[in-house]
Amino acid sequence: MKTIKGPALFLAQFAGDDAPFNSWDSITKWAKSVGYDGVQVPSWDARLIDLDKAATSQTYCDEWKGQAADNGIEVTELSTHLQGQLVAVHPAYDLAFDGFADKSVHGDPKARQEWAVDQVRKAIDASAMLGLTAQATFSGALAWPYVYPWPQRPAGLVEAAFDELAKRWRPILDHADSKGIDLCYEIHPGEDLHDGVTFEMFLERTGNHTRAKMLYDPSHYVLQCLDYLDNIDIYKDVIGMFHVKDAEFNPTGRQGVYGGFQSWVKRVGRFRSLGDGQVDFGAVFSKMAANDFDGWAVVEWECALKHPEDGAREGAQFVRDHIIRVTPHSFDDFASGRTDDAMNRRMLGI
Repeated sequence: MKTIKGPALFLAQFAGDDAPFNSWDSITKWAKSVGYDGVQVPSWDARLIDLDKAATSQTYCDEWKGQAADNGIEVTELSTHLQGQLVAVHPAYDLAFDGFADKSVHGDPKARQEWAVDQVRKAIDASAMLGLTAQATFSGALAWPYVYPWPQRPAGLVEAAFDELAKRWRPILDHADSKGIDLCYEIHPGEDLHDGVTFEMFLERTGNHTRAKMLYDPSHYVLQCLDYLDNIDIYKDVIGMFHVKDAEFNPTGRQGVYGGFQSWVKRVGRFRSLGDGQVDFGAVFSKMAANDFDGWAVVEWECALKHPEDGAREGAQFVRDHIIRVTPHSFDDFASGRTDDAMNRRMLGI
């Protein structure tokens, strides 16, 4: 068995214009000061990384990674959540998602998609330069507006959407394969890949591509009322990344899964800081250890109530307390005796 690495922190929710969150040097020093050994980096945030340089310059990558190492921090993965989202956008979301892209492609869905694909490919190149093996991303969504439709979906609509989604991602996955990088899709409402079944639909259409992996985050399953522990056992061979995020779901007579268009504070399904929600992380970490997951436990802080810096500090200790240092031998080895084939046969009376 292998011991999970960590704790690490996803920096997307912390990067900002004020110190210490506004530069690569200062944010990695801060992450170390609050208890982290690694960071997952949003590749779209120019305050933290120059993606163009990282995709083409080994010198830049060595210096950038070295600066983090000097601060006691390891880079765990790059993230292309925002760019991956733009690989596939239903027209209903064009205006909302333009903000994720460079201004030069606003109002031009075709150019925006081409920009997004180029960004994901650059992040793959940068990941390889940095000596990483996996990259976090979103799948984007063409079918999501029809997840619970009225009137009913016409026959073939979802199949056509997933055919197109796989068509767009297959060349990117092939590029990732050429660079030795797994693409870990966060299974997330709002994405066409939002549960196990949809991931399987996508995987089948990519020819069961070996570089298509899951980013496991139990919080999104709590809010869908999906069995997040069974999910680990079902998909243990394709879980390539792990976000440690908590959530709670407390339905009432007025509100359920869909949230009643309420703010995060007022929803019955809310993300919470680690330890404040309902996820059984003792069981999650046990299953991850038993299934030989040897990646990073990456804290993703999202909470409607607690201050992010408190959530980050508490999250680092929470992960340390839950990582299982796996045993190198069986607990009952002390009682084992000499055995051989002949002895085994005698014990069985054969």
